[in-house]
Amino acid sequence: MLPASLWHPPPMRSGPPSPAGEKLGFCCQSLSDHAVGTDPPAERTGQRQNRGMRTRLGCLSHKSDSYNDFTAILPDKPNRALKRLSTEEATRWADSFDVLLSHKYGLAAFRAFLKTEFSEENLEFWLACEDFKKTRSAAKLASKAQRIFEEFIDVQAPREVNIDFQTRELTRRNMQEPSLSCFDQAQGKVHSLMEKDSYPRFLRSKIYTDLLSQTQRRLS
Repeated sequence: MLPASLWHPPPMRSGPPSPAGEKLGFCCQSLSDHAVGTDPPAERTGQRQNRGMRTRLGCLSHKSDSYNDFTAILPDKPNRALKRLSTEEATRWADSFDVLLSHKYGLAAFRAFLKTEFSEENLEFWLACEDFKKTRSAAKLASKAQRIFEEFIDVQAPREVNIDFQTRELTRRNMQEPSLSCFDQAQGKVHSLMEKDSYPRFLRSKIYTDLLSQTQRRLS
């Protein structure tokens, strides 16, 4: 070993880096890009979500609550439906929430109203439960129950309804041995929510008041 006084550092090399250095730099850059870059599928998903949010916000800013929203989803052709719907029938929808749900056109009008509030999942869940309780095949019962749970009840379900934690967990336990009554508590909660919250607003909505006016105008 040379004494410290006789040792000199090697001269710095000038000019282009060596091939090994270039490879090392390229690898480091690739790793850096991978670490901070955005995964293409995730980026596309994010873009779709952003577009969906912008569309939803756009709908909110141009929120419609009109008679046309009702006629657009009538089970029959609008003109034919209005000829069949009397003022007396439409007026009875205000008697009770269950009277409204039991009437074909009342149900269609209420669904149109909920769409303007982006809460139609509550009605769709209630209807799904009504259909589920008519199931007679034991072989189909479990699969139908699972579909309803995954679509409306489970956390972050595509059309998750607004129910409390206890009701959600009770329904989850009911899935272990599905029966015709396994959604009863959840359905009751959603029915009560619509009756106390959405139904009064529907009766004051332009959809309903315009509909009454249309049926009255037909008689005059």
